[in-house]
Amino acid sequence: MDFQGWIELAGQVVDAAGVVAVVVGALLAIGFAVTRLARRESNVYSRFRRFLGRSILLGLELLVAGDIIRTVAVTPTFESVAVLAAIVLIRTFLSWSLELEITGRWPWQKAEGRAPAEEEA
Repeated sequence: MDFQGWIELAGQVVDAAGVVAVVVGALLAIGFAVTRLARRESNVYSRFRRFLGRSILLGLELLVAGDIIRTVAVTPTFESVAVLAAIVLIRTFLSWSLELEITGRWPWQKAEGRAPAEEEA
């Protein structure tokens, strides 16, 4: 197998890991939610959404990494780079939206009421 074949395989492996992260994360989120519901715990829905959102974020990041590997290393044409740029922009928007849903603040905002690590000691 030549270099491009190995790079294509690496991109496919990273893509598969992204899909697995989303699927396994969704299944785990459902499993944890059902368990918490059975125990009649509070905040089941918000915890479910946070876990699922983090799983989707991880999967998106891995899928973009696979796209970057294949686009830059295998077929660096102007068209493929433009498609990659669009994919990265969409992923960034989705990540920011999910971060806002999960934490209630934008990624560049500090957590309210939390002291820096140096002050906690």
